[in-house]
Amino acid sequence: WRMRVVGQHMRRAVLIGRLLAQRESQASSLADALDGLGAAFYLIDANGRLLHANAAGALALDKGGPLRTAMGRLIAVDPETDRHLKELFLSASQGDLAIGAKGIAVPLTTPRGERLVAHVLPLTGGARRKAGLGYAAVAAMFVTAASAPAPMLPEIIAHTFKLTPTELRVLLAIVEIGGVPEVAEALGIAETTVKSHLSRVFAKTGTNRQVELATLVAGFATPLAN
Repeated sequence: WRMRVVGQHMRRAVLIGRLLAQRESQASSLADALDGLGAAFYLIDANGRLLHANAAGALALDKGGPLRTAMGRLIAVDPETDRHLKELFLSASQGDLAIGAKGIAVPLTTPRGERLVAHVLPLTGGARRKAGLGYAAVAAMFVTAASAPAPMLPEIIAHTFKLTPTELRVLLAIVEIGGVPEVAEALGIAETTVKSHLSRVFAKTGTNRQVELATLVAGFATPLAN
C-alpha cells in the first residue's frame, strides 16, 4: 500500500516543473507538501546540482548513506552508480524521451546493506517551456526502500529478453551478489561459464555493465513500470 501511495506521488512529479513557476506562496505550499512525503525527494539540474531536498531527503543526506552532496552536487557514494546518475540527469535535460516519461529506477545500497531504489523522473520540457520557467531543475528523484519482487518477476524478465533458465540465474545472481567470482562460487560453476552466460545476457538486454543490469531489474519492480 505504501509503495502505491509513493508511486502516485512519483507520477505527479512530471507536473512539478510547472508548479515551480507559480507565485512564491504557491511554491511554498508545494514545498510543504513535499516535506510531508515519507520518501526522500530531490530536484536536480543537468549537472547534478541539488536544487531542493524535502525534509526526508535532507535527513537522509545528514545521516550518511548511498547519497551525499559535494560542491553542491548530489552524488552516489558508489562511483559506478554515480556515473550512471550523471548520465541520467544529463539525459533528462535533453527531453523526456531520453529516459522515458515514467523514469528509470536505480538501485542503491546503504553502508548497512539496506536496499533502496532511486526513481529518477524527467520534469517535462514542454511544461517548463509553456510556463516560461527559468528554474534549472531537469529531474525529480524519489528514494524509497526497495519493495520485495513480485513472485512472477523473474519469469517476466526471462520472457521479455528471451533468457534461458541459466542466463536468468546468472542475471539475478549478478544483481544480488555482485562480481563474477562470487557468483561462480554461489552457483557452483566456473568463472568462465559465468562470463559466457553474462556476455549473452548483456547482448540480449542491450546492456554492457553490471550496474545497468541492476537498474533493469529494479525497473521491473518499480511501481512506475506498471
